[in-house]
Amino acid sequence: MILTCKNLSVGYGGKSVADGINISVDKGDYVCIVGENGSGKTTFMKTVLSLIPAISGEIEFDESVKGKIGYLPQRTDVQKDFPASVTEIVLTGFQGKMGLRPFYTRAEKNEAQEQIERLGIGHLAKRCFRELSGGQQQRVLIARALCAAEGILLLDEPVSALDPKASEELYGCISALNRSGVAIMMITHDIDAAKKYAGKILKIGKTAETEVMER
Repeated sequence: MILTCKNLSVGYGGKSVADGINISVDKGDYVCIVGENGSGKTTFMKTVLSLIPAISGEIEFDESVKGKIGYLPQRTDVQKDFPASVTEIVLTGFQGKMGLRPFYTRAEKNEAQEQIERLGIGHLAKRCFRELSGGQQQRVLIARALCAAEGILLLDEPVSALDPKASEELYGCISALNRSGVAIMMITHDIDAAKKYAGKILKIGKTAETEVMER
């Protein structure tokens, strides 16, 4: 298993917002995380990423992926206005692996280009990020996250603020990544999309439930 959560409780300031979270994620799994607003979905994801401490319970990562997780947080207005090219944005996904090196390696530059092509945005590589549409920007940020990933990608509402056509295109892109072996954990309010794409649905609340879907 890439990731296992056992009897996990998450929250802030020692106060729990979601309890009893039990889930295992293996290579190629597609997990959608659903729940009401304020139920603790983003708190759970940030806890998995060690951005905030767990209240109680266990989180176990396979050593091969620990510290090498792709993460796409919710979109912000600051993100939309990055004054950098698509390639420059994607390359920043390697910063966590660079240590004290001041420059990207040739291999990293090649991999960044491969991820850009993988997301279908090769023709945009030299374009300024802030000039792109919302859907194109999300593809760029997923390519960036993949440069940090070793088989698992965590997405927090990746289609928020996108129109239906752009949302469907991005879901298709994420599904293609999953079919190539990338494990997906995605927070979504779109129950229909969760049922369409996910192999597992984790419902976050005061007591968490995991539903295994048959596709």
